[in-house]
Amino acid sequence: ARHQVMELPERAVTLIEHQAYACTCPKCGHRTTAALPAELTQSVCGERLAAAIGLLSARVHGSRRAVTEVLEEVLGAPLSLGSVSAREQELAAALAASHAQLQQHLAAAPVKHLDETRWRRAQRWLWSVADASCALFHLDAQRGLHGLQRLLGQNDRGNTLKMQGIVISDRYGLYDRLPSERRQLCWAHLKRDFTALAQGPPPQQSWGQRLLDLEHAVFACWHQHRWRLPRLRRALAPLQRRMHRLLQAGGRSGIAGVAGLCRYLLRQEQALWCFARVPGVAPTNNHAERMLRPAVQWRKGCLGSHSEHGCRFVARMLSAIQSCKLQGRSALQFCQDTLFAHRRGLPTPSLLPASAHTLPK
Repeated sequence: ARHQVMELPERAVTLIEHQAYACTCPKCGHRTTAALPAELTQSVCGERLAAAIGLLSARVHGSRRAVTEVLEEVLGAPLSLGSVSAREQELAAALAASHAQLQQHLAAAPVKHLDETRWRRAQRWLWSVADASCALFHLDAQRGLHGLQRLLGQNDRGNTLKMQGIVISDRYGLYDRLPSERRQLCWAHLKRDFTALAQGPPPQQSWGQRLLDLEHAVFACWHQHRWRLPRLRRALAPLQRRMHRLLQAGGRSGIAGVAGLCRYLLRQEQALWCFARVPGVAPTNNHAERMLRPAVQWRKGCLGSHSEHGCRFVARMLSAIQSCKLQGRSALQFCQDTLFAHRRGLPTPSLLPASAHTLPK
């Protein structure tokens, strides 16, 4: 018989002492003193422990005091609150280059999901943009155009929304500035709108139910033919015609809530069916919602951070964790390697997938 048991050592952290010797020449009396390497004296925490502190701060969803308790009780590393904060700032600085590279990559991505959520304590908005392999986060004081421009690394402060590729989003009005043929409206959000109509006052209920029935048929086609775009187009063609007629009738109905929604969807009709035209486009923005979920849990647990250093740590750490998760990489190992390179003045590792490492300058 075999039975394996996993157990923690009583003290998981190893204390390493580095000694620098000095000696005096017995003949001339000259004293020679060795110097400790600069990368060793920057902190009392090695790269792996510092990376673990950053990961715990981002994943415990509690206070820094909770992080210090875990470090002392579980790992045997008694550290002060100031040490935890200092390691967060160091890790945020080390992640600057990879964060900027992510920003450049996702700004040019052919298909991207966008979403935003409130970061209450700092009175800011947490923006997120993600594709299939990377996710980028940015905290900004604005939810409008300039906040989105800064998310994508655009310095242009004009009123024009410049964005490459297809954008998958909810019905937030800012995205209405995009051409409808380069946008995919999230059908999961539309399902909520249709359900609200179906459960609303009697005049709205029949319209909401008809829209819900059509939405169910659209998702049935998607799940059946999603891997074969020509078949998906053929299967959706009668549903598109049915949707068009329903929206036209709803726009003329004069029913509060129904007419406005139907007229809006008629204006954005091409954005309803982008997933049937362009490979790699999904009919929902669920990917962005999943990327934001850890941030929402973080915010609910400790209300988020309010200082500039804290906001920078949040954005860069979430970007690293979620990008590593999408690529099947260890976030702890990535942060350790990043700190190792940062402390020695070396180029830090990239968060981009292997196929995207060569970006045009």
